[in-house]
Order: sequence, then C-alpha cells, then structure tokens
Amino acid sequence: MQELPNAKAITGFEQNIEFRDVSFSYGNKMVLQNININLPKGKMLALVGHSGAGKSTLADLLPRFYDPTNGQILIDQTNLTQCKITDLRALMGIVTQEPVLFNDTVFNNIAFGTTDNISPEQVEQAARAANAHDFIVQLPQGYQTNIGDRGTKLSGGERQRLTIARAILKNPPILILDEATSSLDTQSEKLVQDALAKLMQNRTAIVIAHRLSTVQHADEIVVLQQGQIIERGNHHSLMQQANGVYKKLVSLQFVED
Repeated sequence: MQELPNAKAITGFEQNIEFRDVSFSYGNKMVLQNININLPKGKMLALVGHSGAGKSTLADLLPRFYDPTNGQILIDQTNLTQCKITDLRALMGIVTQEPVLFNDTVFNNIAFGTTDNISPEQVEQAARAANAHDFIVQLPQGYQTNIGDRGTKLSGGERQRLTIARAILKNPPILILDEATSSLDTQSEKLVQDALAKLMQNRTAIVIAHRLSTVQHADEIVVLQQGQIIERGNHHSLMQQANGVYKKLVSLQFVED
C-alpha cells in the first residue's frame, strides 16, 4: 500500500471505525460489495458466513493490507488512506489461525513488535494472562528456549497462546481475531478462548468466528454471503429470524458438535 507524502500521524483511537459503502475486487472478481458498518470504540463485531464469503478480506482492509476498490474506511472520521501506515498498524493486535512466529526465543517472540525496552517481568505477565507461562517454564531453557522456524517445536495451542501473549504485551486498542481457535483440540481451545476473553476486555474487536459459540456475546454479528451483508444484529435477534442464515449456521454447528 502506498502512503501519501503528507500522511497524518495517528496517536490514538477515540470514537469509532466505519466502513462506508466499501467494495473490493481481486481483478475482475468482486469479493465485497457495498459494506456499511459502524463499530463504536469498545464494542465487539463478529463476522460470520461460509468459507469464501469475504470475512478475512474485510478484516484485512482495516490494517491496509489492501485498500478498498470503492468506498472508504475511517477511524475517528479520518480516511485510512490519509494515515501513516505504521501508526495505523500500531493501533492493532492481530491473532490469526496461522500464528506468525520466528526462529528465536520465546521471550523475543512475545516481545516482537514492541518499541520500548521490555522487562522479563512484563513478558511473564503477558504470558500468564495468555495461559502460556505454565508450559513456557517447562521448556528446556524456559523463556530463552528457541522455538524453531514458525514455532515448530511447539503445539498448535502453544503457538497460538504465544501470539496472544504478544498482543497482550502490545496492549493495542483494536483487535482483529481471524479464526483464532479453528485448528485446535478442545483442551487447547478452552485455554486459548480464556486468554482471548482476557485480551478482548475493554477493547474494540473484529472477530472472524469458525465456532459460532465464541461470538454469541458480540455487540453486533454481521452475516456475509458472497461478499454482501445479508443479516445483522445480535445473537438473540438473529436467532428470532425463522429462516435466517445465521440461525441455520448455529443449528448445523450444534448438530456437528
């Protein structure tokens, strides 16, 4: 993404995030059409829908991994294209189903992306909040253990908890959680869900959910189908719709579980 020569510095996030008539296409393929969302500070937005509905693409527009083909995305009434990209991304913590980890120590992986001199006590505090401390201290060199390329020496749940610890340490006002527990076993998922719940407290969150049970408390649930919003509301209101897509998705998942 190109940054404007006179891009504005952003020092914080105070009011809301707005997607205004946003559309996006890869070449000739339309992926998102006429998306309108207003997410106030401190609220949780859940994006649900079948695979390929456009959920991840919509979330990727916020840190400007892509720019909309049409429409605008605004933070506190400022168009993202007018903001400094480093400042914009500094406001965000991102946890995805494929944790981004490096061939380095546990400590350095958790501290990655923080600008200040981080103390061992701060890293340990973040790891405890992410339910990661107990497994870390059992590693051969504890926090100084090298975890291998992409964290291959750790299990999926352990890798996920390290990325959550990193997000807790960064302490961002905005969180993007993309299918963060979809590939975990039940025991690991419970630990990760507990860590995510702590992470989301008092933050603005956009959550892409594989397991719909994890988003029932969202302030707004947006149902996407072929790049368009077809339903929106909270869990209770969407479950009241007799032939609603969300209600069918919940029912199908309940049967599968």
